[in-house]
Amino acid sequence: MTSENLWTYRSDVYGGDQTLDLIGFDVEATDGKIGLVEEESTVVGDSYMVVDIGFWVFDKKIVLPAGLITGIDPTERKVYVGCTKEEIEEAPEFSVTTYKEPGYRERLGGHYGRFTMS
Repeated sequence: MTSENLWTYRSDVYGGDQTLDLIGFDVEATDGKIGLVEEESTVVGDSYMVVDIGFWVFDKKIVLPAGLITGIDPTERKVYVGCTKEEIEEAPEFSVTTYKEPGYRERLGGHYGRFTMS
């Protein structure tokens, strides 16, 4: 996955009408539930989710770039990502004060950009 595509939803996942509110949806890694969507951005080229994984790793949040999303099920209120729990846990540490800064985004891109989404 290229870093240009990492911050954009795939058209087959979240098409042109991105009005569906994903806050509160469960987030499923390839090997199980990781948490709940707490915040989202659908800005073109800067789309992401902040996921509260507190039930899994005490009091922790992560940022998932939109390009990692492989599916959204509005009926089940689930978002699916193409990474394992371990791959997500190894991502750069989330900080409420820096998660929107370019340097943090570059580190996330370096981490998640190596995963190929099918």
